[in-house]
Amino acid sequence: MKSSSSPHILIVDAPYYTHIVEDLVKGAAATLEASGATWDRLSVSGAFEVPIAIRYAVQSMSELATGPRYDGYLALGCVIRGETTHYEHICNEANRALMQLCLDNCMAIGNGILTVENEAQALARCRADEKNKGGEAATAVLRMIEVQNHFGIHHK
Repeated sequence: MKSSSSPHILIVDAPYYTHIVEDLVKGAAATLEASGATWDRLSVSGAFEVPIAIRYAVQSMSELATGPRYDGYLALGCVIRGETTHYEHICNEANRALMQLCLDNCMAIGNGILTVENEAQALARCRADEKNKGGEAATAVLRMIEVQNHFGIHHK
């Protein structure tokens, strides 16, 4: 059972590469649960839509008295370089939008959107027994919530 001081996190994932994102979510969930945090999960079409969905959640919290309240957010997904410049556009804009959300709204976001050259790199980074980037992103959001609390910033 969640205590009132345990963080509640929204995981927003882009399961374009389902097998990779499922491993990212597993690593993130294990880290969150080990810390006592709770979480909800929302899937969107792609990495470009992840920051948009997070913004919707923030907007909902500011406008609605009911519904889920989140202390932080986890962005999970994978973008693998292809033959066109689409990779650069998606990676740059998704990362820029996540950072802008953090800065404009004093939000805690763990960025676990992998930006890799090939599937082998993605697999090495998503697996909990290898680089565990999902777990690292979860650790980052939990730490930023601690920093917010240090400065008296609360979003619930």
